[in-house]
Amino acid sequence: MPENAVPTLTTITSALRFPEGPIAMDDGSVVLVEIARGTLSRVQPDGTIEVVSALGGGPNGAAMGPDGHCYVCNNGGFAWTERGGKIYPGDQAADYSGGRIERVNLETGASEVLYSECDGNRLCGPNDIVFDATGGFYFTDHGKTRDRDRDRTGVYYAKADGSAIRELLFPMEAPNGIGLSAGDDELYVAETMTARVWAYGIESPGVLRRERRDKPDGGRLLSGMPGYYLYDSLAVDGAGNVCVATLMNGGISIISPSGGPARFVPMPDRMTTNICFGGPELQTAYITLSSTGALVSMEWESAGLPLHFLNK
Repeated sequence: MPENAVPTLTTITSALRFPEGPIAMDDGSVVLVEIARGTLSRVQPDGTIEVVSALGGGPNGAAMGPDGHCYVCNNGGFAWTERGGKIYPGDQAADYSGGRIERVNLETGASEVLYSECDGNRLCGPNDIVFDATGGFYFTDHGKTRDRDRDRTGVYYAKADGSAIRELLFPMEAPNGIGLSAGDDELYVAETMTARVWAYGIESPGVLRRERRDKPDGGRLLSGMPGYYLYDSLAVDGAGNVCVATLMNGGISIISPSGGPARFVPMPDRMTTNICFGGPELQTAYITLSSTGALVSMEWESAGLPLHFLNK
């Protein structure tokens, strides 16, 4: 495919309300959140949309856990604007319900709040989540913006049974996407407003190596692209590349942790918010085009990295 050429996309549906957090299930469906609708939903291959659970607030990221339940980052809610038939998130909602991590039974739709604070500090706007092989999970808190101020937030590690949570990185600038390398030996975190992706060595589950790299907290900066863009959520492919949904110019940035220039796959929505892998051999990329309410798919250049507790 020529550089910067829009790929051939299959539109599964365009009737979602700001979709994010896609999970490609073994049965061919995609479980995702609809942030503006306040739901965890399931999209069937024919485009049919089923509400799994009405969570309220702003469900933002999702991942399958070791118990077969879906774990959701809920940001508490955005204020929304509509322009030209497209919707965009803005400041903290007037009816903001607080940030939290929720566990959802996909069979019944029943949900429970696992975490809403850490060491007495409230979660402001949990955003994205990834499980390691031990059943613990890392997640970002993107924070909330108000008319005159914005939250300072970070990255956390927690147990799936609700028994323990700790702060790993603070402060960061609107941390958003999060992912793990093969072998769970490196953690990747995308900051939205700085358009930076940082890599952190992992010493043991939930413990980061603190050797000084590009940041005092031990982070190593991965190569980005020139120009104006913002980073959203991410997934890691089987070749080890960090594939970051990219806002403003709209597309997927492909970044190699070993160095070299980033590559870019453009999308027809400036609010390209997330990517996951599924289908046979995990060769299909599912991408959320959020302002237009679309879930699309395309054949990816390499297979996706299997996720713990999802891909057999």
